[in-house]
Parts: sequence; structure tokens; C-alpha cells
Amino acid sequence: MTEQSSPDGGWADRIEETLIAVFLGLMTLITFANVVARYVFNDNILWALEATVFLFAWMVLLGACYGVKKSLHLGVDIVVAKLSPSGKRLMGICAAAACLLFAVLLLKGGWDYWYPFVTKRAFLETNDVPMPEFLQFIAIWMNEGEKYEKIPRFIPYAVLPLSLALMTWRFGQAGWQIWRGERTLLIASHEAEEMMQEFEEERAGGSEKDRVQRSDC
Repeated sequence: MTEQSSPDGGWADRIEETLIAVFLGLMTLITFANVVARYVFNDNILWALEATVFLFAWMVLLGACYGVKKSLHLGVDIVVAKLSPSGKRLMGICAAAACLLFAVLLLKGGWDYWYPFVTKRAFLETNDVPMPEFLQFIAIWMNEGEKYEKIPRFIPYAVLPLSLALMTWRFGQAGWQIWRGERTLLIASHEAEEMMQEFEEERAGGSEKDRVQRSDC
């Protein structure tokens, strides 16, 4: 299997991984707090559901980009697996080009949807999520100085152009890696099985090394 990425993917990977983990953690905490409030204190966190939906959207879209980078998306390779190495490379390039085109179309649609909310519709707010006081400076720029009661929609909706721009970059990056022979497919397929096998072998080797060190002591 060709090497797809180093164990340390760099600062971009760390940012993506951290954001995904933070969003998942916040979703869990908010949902748990709302359950406790409802069933223990007979109360309700009004903004919990909407905030969870926004966090879930951010997590899913950023996670999809990260999946492209790490070849985590599933796919069917029953035909591609029977091709020669050059055929696999050609199919990989074609697949990357098709996905790149699709990502560009999504980026255009995401931008067209988000842009009005940051211009002529900047006054529109979400339904329930309150606006933090430390973010009220945004109102000076976007809402003619009038404070927001709820978070303006252009903030959570910003995930559309941001994530789709990242998705476009990731597909372009994947296509370039296939062109250079650094990876073979966009999907996980059998490469995931090989990666897991390598991981198990490395872990087994590490365990054997630990046993030898303990016996020497």
C-alpha cells in the first residue's frame, strides 16, 4: 500500500481533529444538561436543540472533509480492484475529478445561500440560541449597532462555504496525490484493512518490545 499521509498530518489535521472532538463533546454536554434539567429539575434549556443541530452540522461537514483527507469514506471497488495499477490510477484520477467538480458546485451553492445572510439579511437571528455578550461587537459592523438577542444566522451558516471550500481543497489534494502515485483510491476499501493490519502488527511489536524490556529488568 502506498503511504497516504504521515502519522503527524500537520497543523491542519490537528485543527480539524480538535474541532470535531470539541463539537462532539459540546453536543454531548448540552444534551446531557438538557436531560438533567428536564427530568431532575422539571425545566428545559430552550436553546439546547437548536445549538445541538448547529454543532452536529459543523461536525458532520468538517468530518466529511477530514474523511477525504484520510481516505475514510466507504466505497465499492469490486471493478477497480480487477484493473491494472495504471487502470486503478486512471480511475482514481477520474473519480477525484468528478468529486472535485461536485464539490465546486456545492461550494457555489453554499456561498450563494450564505452570502445574503451576511449582507442584506444580516439582521436575521436564529430562533433560540442567545447571543454571547462578548460577541456583541459584531452588531456594530453587521446590524448598525443594534444588539443581537439571538445569534445571527450568518454565524452558524458559515459552515457551508467554509467546509465546502475545505472539501474542494481536499479533493484537489487527493487527486494530486493519486496523480503522483502517493495514494491509489479516494475510498477506504481494502486500504483500510491493510492500515488496520499494519496497526495491529505495530502494536504487537510494541508489546513484544515491552515484554523484553521487563524481562531484562
